[in-house]
Amino acid sequence: MTVKRKLDRLKSILSESGSAVIALSGGTDSTFLASVASEVPGLRLMAVTVSTPYMFSSEVDEAARFCRDKGIPHRQAGFDIPAAVTANPPDRCYLCKKEVMKAISAVAKEEGYTFVFDGTNADDLLEYRPGLRALGEENVRSPLAEARLTKDEIRALARVAGLEVADRPSNTCLLTRFPHDTEINPAALRMAEEAERIVREAGFTGARVRVHGELVRLEVMREQFERFAVFETRMAISVALKELGYRYITIDTEGYRSGSMNKTTKA
Repeated sequence: MTVKRKLDRLKSILSESGSAVIALSGGTDSTFLASVASEVPGLRLMAVTVSTPYMFSSEVDEAARFCRDKGIPHRQAGFDIPAAVTANPPDRCYLCKKEVMKAISAVAKEEGYTFVFDGTNADDLLEYRPGLRALGEENVRSPLAEARLTKDEIRALARVAGLEVADRPSNTCLLTRFPHDTEINPAALRMAEEAERIVREAGFTGARVRVHGELVRLEVMREQFERFAVFETRMAISVALKELGYRYITIDTEGYRSGSMNKTTKA
């Protein structure tokens, strides 16, 4: 199926829904979905962004700004770290997604919307994503996946649409910066967020800060290794992270790997 036919299929799914709330995280997929939906004639639309202590505050702000620019009704729903998630268990993604979709579904019901849509794409269905089970349990639909749109196709279409998020690196919540079975608190999450901002603004887009107590393990893209090896660059990052409160700063020689903190991931 061509990309054009997939896009037409997506528009048809959205049009047939009549009314929908989109779970807008601020990432490329959900932002693209909301952008397409906003141009479907007759579709009653709202976007809802859930704000939790383990989400990046910048993404919540960007989601709100995007909706203002597009004229999409937008609401924020928030909650503290659920008790079941505070110990960062291996099924944290499922537990979190369950709470997030419950919160969004509650808004949809309150406001009289028929469907809740999320930004899961066709590629996501092929990966280890325990949170997908929660979507089925909460009757959340994934129009991008239903239209069989892949991540690369979504990025290409987002570029054509002029969306700023088209080439934004994929991101995950701050819980993934800590090992499973590590007690989580808001202060540690904000510290990790600030650490990752420092690394990103030093020019290492897509890098991850993995926190092991007082030690930070930096995962940067492999093509960035040579630049990171520059003494002045390393020291500037090290000094800044130590000022945050970390004691040891290390570089992971394998580079960035998605899900490297998961117990299911083999070294």
